[in-house]
Amino acid sequence: MNKKLFGIILVGLMAAMVGYLGLTSKEVGLFRKYPKPKYLSDEEAESRPVYSMLSQKEKAVYEALYRGISDHEEKITLPYDISGKTYSKVYCIIEKQEPELFWVDSVYYTAEKIRDAKIVYRADEKEAESMKKKLEKAADSILHYIPDYLTDYQKVMQIHDSLVNSCRYVETEETGYCSTAYGCLVRKEANCEGYAKAFDLICSRIGINAVLITGEVEGGENHAWNQVNVSGKWYNIDVTWDDSDIEGDTRRAYFLCDDSEFYRNHTPDREHFEPFVCNSSENNYYNINGLYAENVEDAASIVVQGLMRGDESVEIKFANDIVYDAFSEKYIKDQKVFELIEMAGADQRGKMKVSVRENRQDRCISLYFS
Repeated sequence: MNKKLFGIILVGLMAAMVGYLGLTSKEVGLFRKYPKPKYLSDEEAESRPVYSMLSQKEKAVYEALYRGISDHEEKITLPYDISGKTYSKVYCIIEKQEPELFWVDSVYYTAEKIRDAKIVYRADEKEAESMKKKLEKAADSILHYIPDYLTDYQKVMQIHDSLVNSCRYVETEETGYCSTAYGCLVRKEANCEGYAKAFDLICSRIGINAVLITGEVEGGENHAWNQVNVSGKWYNIDVTWDDSDIEGDTRRAYFLCDDSEFYRNHTPDREHFEPFVCNSSENNYYNINGLYAENVEDAASIVVQGLMRGDESVEIKFANDIVYDAFSEKYIKDQKVFELIEMAGADQRGKMKVSVRENRQDRCISLYFS
């Protein structure tokens, strides 16, 4: 074979090889053009406190996932090649902190390195669109009773009470949507995560920042609740634990609590982000309504004042177990609560009856007069 012919064959082989490598590289993504990093708008970021805690790279991944899941994309190409750990962090934050995306599953695919995210959905795009309209209608039915002139405290109270009075607590995924805002607001049954996501969703609609917190409660049971910003200060709130599922019984033992009170039986998970510090009790339900008792005399005064106003019930929060036990011993077990009724002049014919609900775990006693 002469040198000229050999050179032609060699060039041909090299060209074929380059072409094959080019096709193969294209198939595996070596020469793919990846999207440029994008970020949420300032307005979007302002209403998403956890997003603001992320690094720039994590924010870009968040934006790509958020847009893709909103559009129901099954495969989302990310702007960076990221570790499975980073992907898990961002995905889990989106799944927990974006309650309007109820159609995305909590189950997700991961690997050591990820560039293309494969998404699992609870419902297909057509079904999700129909369900979304139902969710918006259910949210609007609550928002209708929250006028703009209310204070942040009053708005949060309205959201809290609406969810407590309209939703039934279920422990398991009976319908497949119990851990979503859709389950709580539309199907009216939810577990703790569903309550927390519904609370987050309604707050976001009226410009109040709230985040969903996961963690454990006494006994090591997994649980979910919220933190909410009221008049510039962060508070803990647990709508689920305030729902007794008894009609007309709305508790507020976990309404706007500081960390010292709330963390007695709640332990937050700090794996994906650090919860906000809640060091104010200014807007706590019992403080703001004069129902917090530092001593037995305070508690007795609260009962007398309630009776003089004509209240049919009085709920008292005690500063500690010692005060709780002392009041319970004197006024409940020894029935000296009738002395308080007489002092208030509330029982002219001596026929008033008193029923009591004691909740030592939360250091609350409720008195009902009839």
